[in-house]
Amino acid sequence: MEEKKLGLRNVISVSVGLVIATSTLVQLGQGAGQAGEMFIPAMIIACLFNMITMATLAELNAIMPNVTGGLAQYTLAGVGPIPTIVLMVGGYMVSNILSCGVEASIFAYAMGSVLKLPIPNYFWVVLASVIILIANLRGVDMFAKIQDLVSYLMLGSMLVMGIIGALKLGTGTVVSQPAVVGRQTPLSIVSLTAIGFWLFIGAEYAIPISKDVKNAKRNVPLGMFMGLGIICVVQIIMIFGFHNYTKWDDLMNSAAPHMLYGEALFGRVGQIWMCIVSGLAVVSTQNSTVQGLSEIFAGMSHTNLMPQFFGKMNKNKVPFIGCWIISIGIMICAWISQNSSDRISFLIQVGSVFWMASYAMANIDLLVFRHKLPKAPRNFKVPLGPVFPCISIAGIIFMIANISTDPVERNQILIVTGIITAILFVYSIFWIKYKMRIPLFKAVPMEKVLAMENPMYYRIRKYRGIWK
Repeated sequence: MEEKKLGLRNVISVSVGLVIATSTLVQLGQGAGQAGEMFIPAMIIACLFNMITMATLAELNAIMPNVTGGLAQYTLAGVGPIPTIVLMVGGYMVSNILSCGVEASIFAYAMGSVLKLPIPNYFWVVLASVIILIANLRGVDMFAKIQDLVSYLMLGSMLVMGIIGALKLGTGTVVSQPAVVGRQTPLSIVSLTAIGFWLFIGAEYAIPISKDVKNAKRNVPLGMFMGLGIICVVQIIMIFGFHNYTKWDDLMNSAAPHMLYGEALFGRVGQIWMCIVSGLAVVSTQNSTVQGLSEIFAGMSHTNLMPQFFGKMNKNKVPFIGCWIISIGIMICAWISQNSSDRISFLIQVGSVFWMASYAMANIDLLVFRHKLPKAPRNFKVPLGPVFPCISIAGIIFMIANISTDPVERNQILIVTGIITAILFVYSIFWIKYKMRIPLFKAVPMEKVLAMENPMYYRIRKYRGIWK
């Protein structure tokens, strides 16, 4: 039997890897700029909502262990193929590639601002993407080593910078401003959870690696919860630092608030330091995305939800075509969003809506399985029956409805997500009807979904002419 290679430390680093990102610092700056330190309660609420979803995903993984498609296969067995394709392609491919493209764009902006070399900023996007792609094609060992290094270095850097700012130990000028922006009410604070949500997305990327984790039933959920808790504490400390060294308005309008904060804290040294943080962030985020998303797409190809080439493996057992496509998509999104704070913020919020919808679907899947399979063996179970999943679904609906405090921008975000959803819906009907040849709105039995993990399942279906 092959020995499990990853432990709790690795799970935490993967959970943190996508969450600790410079795109989250943009949203952190947006939220702090709107409410000041009163953004902290909204962050804590958003973190708790995300913890509920991580608990939900941990139970789903306990019911259907080690499925490589993760949420795609849970939804296929729970609700059916159309929501699976619409939300998984929308919720994961679109939102992940958008967020990573934004991340790479912010990194390129930071490098251009600090180094001022006679080369286009976009060069740094291509360089980082190529290096990360090559590393991921080498397999899980290389992925884990890189992820551990960059995740903990970035967490440490943000924590130190936050503490220095919170204790007013920087060499820059301390800003005199109120701790709270404007007149905040309980309703306005709760509305800011939609911005706070983005600060904690992506911890579920520990799920696809569970098959390589020692004592996965304990380490995977524990690692996700610990990762989210650590991130929440670090970001709260960062807000106290923001209060002392950066104007709230400047934070809200900056394309790279971490660079603004670094310069205010330590001048040129702080800029360079935060530029290094940007580099660590893009490596951490993109490394998690390329590895996790390619595994998810490989799992979806096993169930014929996506083209079969996504499941092809190289000699290191890596789904290499998925790695290539994801990396190219990230570079395209980075090109679209480069150097514009408005485009960066807008794309983050579009991706956030899709991600929220996929989290809501995870909770719906769990409620369906609780009804269909109340006695199915589980080594992890969300307490209090349907209470927490229902709270999470209601909270996510509220956050989507309040995705932006600007009504015009909110409508634009919902229109864009609606158009993308409609396109995916039409695509999914044709794919399911003519490629998969299964009922459009009927859930696939769980035992059949689990059987799809075996490559022979697809070969037999194709040989019999059932799947094209």
